[in-house]
Amino acid sequence: MKLPRLRSLQTSIHQQLYPPFKTFTYFPHFLHYAKLIQTSTRFSENPETISILSLIEKGNFTPTSISYSKLLSQCCTTKSLSPGMQVHAHITKSGLSEDPKIRNHIINLYSKCRVFGYARKLLEESPEPDLVSWSSLISGYAQNGLGEEALLAFLEMHLLGVKCNEFTFPSVLKACSIIKDLRVGMQVHGIVVVTGFESDEFVANTLVVLYAKCSKFTDSRRLFDEIPERNVVSWNALFSCYVQSDYCGEAVGLFQEMVSSGIKPNEFSLSSILNACTGLGNGSQGRKIHGYLIKLGYELDPFSANALVDMYAKVGDLEDAIAVFKKIVQPDIVSWNSVIAGCVLHEYYDWALELLGEMKRSGIYPNMFTLSSALKACAGMGLKELGKQLHSSLLKIDIDPDFYVGVGLIDMYSKCNLMEDARMVYNLMPEKDLIAWNAVISGYSQNGEDREALSLFVELHKEGIGFNQTTLSTILKSTASLQAVNVCKQVHALSAKSGFQSDTYVVNSLTDAYGKCSHINDAERVFKECPVGDLVSFTSMITAYAQYGQGEEALKLYFKMQNTGLKPDSFVCSSLLNACANLSAYEQGKQVHVHVLKFGFMSDIFAGNSLVNMYARCGSINDASRAFSEIPKKGIVSWSAMIGGLAQHGHGKEALQLFNQMLKDGVSPNHVTLVSVLCACNHAGLVTEAKKYFESMKELYGIEPMQEHYACMIDLLGRAGKLDEATDLVNTMPFEANASVWGALLGAARIHKNIELGRHAAEMLFILEPEKSGTHVLLANIYASAGKWENVAKVRRLMKDSKVKKEPGMSWIEVKDKVYTFLVGDRSHSRSEEIYAKLDELSDLMNRAGYVPVVEIDLHDVERSEKELLLYHHSEKLAVAFGLIATPPGAPIRVKKNLRVCVDCHTALKFICKIVSREIIVRDVNRFHHFRDGSCSCGDYW
Repeated sequence: MKLPRLRSLQTSIHQQLYPPFKTFTYFPHFLHYAKLIQTSTRFSENPETISILSLIEKGNFTPTSISYSKLLSQCCTTKSLSPGMQVHAHITKSGLSEDPKIRNHIINLYSKCRVFGYARKLLEESPEPDLVSWSSLISGYAQNGLGEEALLAFLEMHLLGVKCNEFTFPSVLKACSIIKDLRVGMQVHGIVVVTGFESDEFVANTLVVLYAKCSKFTDSRRLFDEIPERNVVSWNALFSCYVQSDYCGEAVGLFQEMVSSGIKPNEFSLSSILNACTGLGNGSQGRKIHGYLIKLGYELDPFSANALVDMYAKVGDLEDAIAVFKKIVQPDIVSWNSVIAGCVLHEYYDWALELLGEMKRSGIYPNMFTLSSALKACAGMGLKELGKQLHSSLLKIDIDPDFYVGVGLIDMYSKCNLMEDARMVYNLMPEKDLIAWNAVISGYSQNGEDREALSLFVELHKEGIGFNQTTLSTILKSTASLQAVNVCKQVHALSAKSGFQSDTYVVNSLTDAYGKCSHINDAERVFKECPVGDLVSFTSMITAYAQYGQGEEALKLYFKMQNTGLKPDSFVCSSLLNACANLSAYEQGKQVHVHVLKFGFMSDIFAGNSLVNMYARCGSINDASRAFSEIPKKGIVSWSAMIGGLAQHGHGKEALQLFNQMLKDGVSPNHVTLVSVLCACNHAGLVTEAKKYFESMKELYGIEPMQEHYACMIDLLGRAGKLDEATDLVNTMPFEANASVWGALLGAARIHKNIELGRHAAEMLFILEPEKSGTHVLLANIYASAGKWENVAKVRRLMKDSKVKKEPGMSWIEVKDKVYTFLVGDRSHSRSEEIYAKLDELSDLMNRAGYVPVVEIDLHDVERSEKELLLYHHSEKLAVAFGLIATPPGAPIRVKKNLRVCVDCHTALKFICKIVSREIIVRDVNRFHHFRDGSCSCGDYW
């Protein structure tokens, strides 16, 4: 058989065009359902029809069959069901109900108004239902989205031998498109070809739509190209299918091809292409279509106007969206929903809620979609009371519960910290799929209820519902918060087994979780196995390095990230600044500061806070102060960072002044701020002030003193020689003292050479932190200062028996973007000879100036000359000597020490800074020491 305009499709579909209709697989209950289905709908009423009915009722008008046909046609056009039924009653009374033409009009009315029970009854009572009756019923089913019922009716008609025409085929093919049944559609296509209707414009268009809706775009385009005279309807049919299937770029291309061929688009063309522009996020192309609308006079078309509002809103041009919206004379619910949803999408939550208020005042009541958008706005702004009101409004709407609204409610309650309400909504959902599970698990995780999140995940897994990358990422976030590395490893194994090991979100979450669990090697392995590193993965790994104390690795990875072409965000810069702070890498910190300026992050509060912290911890309190002054909106973290920085640098009074300024600005302190305030008092020896702040914490700020606050006070009292008060405070604490408290007491005992107190504090620390060498060293120092060398030997034996290794003293110095590390007596540096020569030179000059080595601090039971030599090669002295030969004259020398700077080095550095006329800044484990003109900023109180 030759198919005139379908030769290009003949090879691919010829064998499938004519299988017998016995291959239909619909079940018998569908036929029963098709006969009985009847849905009540609110229909409009035609005033003209009502007036004629009134005349008939009064007996002032006796219609003919032609008049009744016209009345029924009017009712069908306007879907006026009630008047139509009255007309049907009059027809029955007048005895005209057997007239085939009138019967067909009545069947058509009931079909279009979805009263299929009556339509089927009339069809079955007809002695010989003709093609018009069947076509009316099939068209009604298809127009109301009942594809299977339409095909069943077509099958009945076909089996009765009633042949289709150009009016029936489009409805049947539309039914195939609705249920995307290409197999049946191809059978109908075969009948179309056999009966010669393939060249009909409407039939050809519905064939194009059928193949496109069934994702056979190549066949659809071939059929389209074979249409002899393509008009705007044909083009609309094709590219609207592309838009609905998310082939938006291809749809725009087809539109341009249509315009180039000389066919003028209509309002339907433009609305479809606006939807394509929305899908592409292409505001520029959308503006061009807006121009077409204005040029062709369709700007006021409601569909086009709504499509314009939706397009502008979704691409982020909210002002244009609102401008178009305001030009709509009578915006309908779709118009309002589009502009409100656009505001929510781009996080203009206040605008969205303001528009919701305007909508209600205009007399249009929000529907489910409006309220869903409003719930997201409430979630974004944390408006719990308004969210509850919206929930109440949703309950009043007489519709079936919507799944997505349920998830929206869970999200809203979760973000408003109302997890009990979120869980209640979740429990009441009739059906829960993975999205609902993810929403409630995410809610628990966001609210810090990480154990609940993990518990729910276990339940999810047991029920066999499955999971996706969102589930795994959320659970890994909770795992990181709990630092549950074993759970992290289990989730890692689960992700590998389920094929998510290469998913970017999961990889980034794994890297972050391992990093926060201090398993840096695992984090590194996951990161390196990631096929494509994005900004988030680099950020996670850089942050892990910075938090784990591997600042150099963090900086190296940042340089590698730059080489990939990725631009940093404020989080990367914050992590890098923290890495520089940990390293005391001042120069590299300044370079990161340049990047913060370059990429416009100075207004970002995280970057601003990190800058303050970095400069303060790198020894430049002036730079920290400048960075602090540039933060536009200072939060408690900003104030705490600056107060803590001043405290560490020994500027106790300035720190307290800043604290008072913070209170004047209306910012309430948190427990971290008060730790910084007490540290400021400690470093400045302000005992009276410290007592005042400590004793008023609960009363003035509602903060109960924690271990850190007690440790500060005990350290302060101990340094001031008030050992009895310090001991009493330890004994009266409302909880068991931790290692930091006993460590403070041990330090005080060392300063004041109190052997008994030192021994007691050390014994408590041996229980709490048996692996820490610092306790043994301090106790040995106390014994050595009293000349009890036997006790020193016992402490050393205890260390050996307990396999506790003394932490070596290390010092770092940064020169020309590189950090150099020194150990005591270190000769591994390439310039060691110059370093030791410089030390010899300085030694001679210091001795002439009156320097005497403080050999009492050396615990080795050796001759004085040997002790002097050991002190002479301490790591901080080596770092300072290297700084003197490797940096320009007059430049400050910045050194970091991992332990407390010893008395001898502290004394020596006071001499050196005066001899070389340089400022030497040393950051030890406790504080900063600024050596200038022969004195230290700590006032020898550290």
